[in-house]
Amino acid sequence: MNETRTAADRYGTEHELGRREQVGSVLMALAGVAFVGYGIVFLARTFFGTGFELGVATLNGVTPAELNAIDPAIMHYINHLHVATAAFIITTGIAITALSWYGVRGGQLWAWATAIIAAVVGLAIALPMHYAGLFTHDWVTHLGPIYLAAIVFVVGAALAYPGSRGDSRTTATDEQHDVS
Repeated sequence: MNETRTAADRYGTEHELGRREQVGSVLMALAGVAFVGYGIVFLARTFFGTGFELGVATLNGVTPAELNAIDPAIMHYINHLHVATAAFIITTGIAITALSWYGVRGGQLWAWATAIIAAVVGLAIALPMHYAGLFTHDWVTHLGPIYLAAIVFVVGAALAYPGSRGDSRTTATDEQHDVS
């Protein structure tokens, strides 16, 4: 059984999205859900965890309890930043999921491009600091989930792109536009 979805192209006509494009848009949405999950874990560790965040138990050997003993405002400020960071990870994941599920799956190039821009800007700003050597972290637990979600997202985006161009499938209506 060959399942296809139809999507409106730039002329308002419909074309069929192939299985490849459907799978791609679902992978993009799944990656968005993974970003949301990572943000929720980040948030939960702020309130219920023993470390700072995934893969970070201490800051150069200093525990959260030791920082709190020095000055509770330091830990309150770090927790404040963790909550804000988690919120932006979660909201970016929600946006990517919605753009991918409703827009990319519908063949909309603007939704594909917006999802790409949101993911790339977020990762391009967040990831480089992890390689500056300013604190120790277990990269597998700290960055592994994000890298896995990013790989799923990139594969999905590559698969979904042809369906988002609006010209990958033609219909009789497209041919009528070309004649007139």
